[in-house]
Amino acid sequence: MACSNVMKLNVASSSWISGHNSVNHRTGSTARFPTRRFSVIRAGSYTDELVKTAKSIASPGRGILAIDESNATCGKRLASIGLDNTETNRQAYRQLLLTTPGLGDYISGAILFEETLYQSTTDGKKFVDCLRDENIVPGIKVDKGLVPLPGSNNESWCQGLDGLASRSAEYYKQGARFAKWRTVVSIPCGPSALAVKEAAWGLARYAAISQDNGLVPIVEPEILLDGDHPIERTLEVAEQVWSEVFYYLAENNVTFEGILLKPSMVTPGAEHKEKASPDTIANYTLTMLRRRVPPAVPGIMFLSGGQSEVEATLNLNAMNQSPNPWHVSFSYARALQNTVLKTWQGRPENIEAAQKSLLVRAKANSLAQLGKYSAEGESEEAKKGMFVKGYTY
Repeated sequence: MACSNVMKLNVASSSWISGHNSVNHRTGSTARFPTRRFSVIRAGSYTDELVKTAKSIASPGRGILAIDESNATCGKRLASIGLDNTETNRQAYRQLLLTTPGLGDYISGAILFEETLYQSTTDGKKFVDCLRDENIVPGIKVDKGLVPLPGSNNESWCQGLDGLASRSAEYYKQGARFAKWRTVVSIPCGPSALAVKEAAWGLARYAAISQDNGLVPIVEPEILLDGDHPIERTLEVAEQVWSEVFYYLAENNVTFEGILLKPSMVTPGAEHKEKASPDTIANYTLTMLRRRVPPAVPGIMFLSGGQSEVEATLNLNAMNQSPNPWHVSFSYARALQNTVLKTWQGRPENIEAAQKSLLVRAKANSLAQLGKYSAEGESEEAKKGMFVKGYTY
């Protein structure tokens, strides 16, 4: 971010640093920093725009539609309805989603894959313009995927920092105004201190680079559902991860008012013998957020992580039964698209029905963001879980 004489002290950042337990860079052991250190956030050329964009996305009754699946993952979705993984079929499916009339009533942002950012409708209208006409902010997935992390317990790290600044500048020119970077943490694999630190540092560097190029960064350390651990263990790991993330965000002078978070809900492992109720999940999740997330952050946009469409909506609704310091909403992919895809089946005559099913799910989650959702009348299809062990995007 460009230097300026105008500076502001990020009080939240400084307080996090002063009491943070961090991994020692040399030994990997936990050590408390002995002195109080202040991080000064310099107001860059995009700061006002970043704050405005983040607030627009975190607007009442609206959330994010995530359609940033890689070509390989999108191909798996298409294969489930008997379609080949071609650019034409990917474009047709995403056109169905992005041209849904009235989508902007419930959706404030849409995360796109790079291919989609540069695509147009069959009539020649750019997808980014379709979104703007609905008052939906275009976003872009910028990470390059997960690869094995050497020295870890069979864990992963997220690549993509090389060339990120130049790519981000190009995405901004194309119309993107926010970005997404997904890294993962596995509870069955530890997680190791190395994996947690690598995830946090990578997210912080990405966030700083994104803000420097006018993109609001979505910060997403997904804690995978894999495992048979209880909800208490998920809470413990989530607190550890988010503590580390905010420490490094502050170290990298990231403006908290110009970011959005995409956390996992705090749930038991997918293979745990007992399922948790929406009220329990809401209680544990909000406890974690209150302990770790400064109120300067404008929006918490939850990922669904393989929950059924109804589960994801019920849990979000439970979290909005009382006021929160941040906008608590959704950034769902499968939990918005599953019924849509099965309704469409790749047939032109089903497009209108598929778009209506998208609006049904988007409206349900809009109501959940407002704390007014009821599961009465939901279809059996919407209640089916979508957990996939070791899921990749």
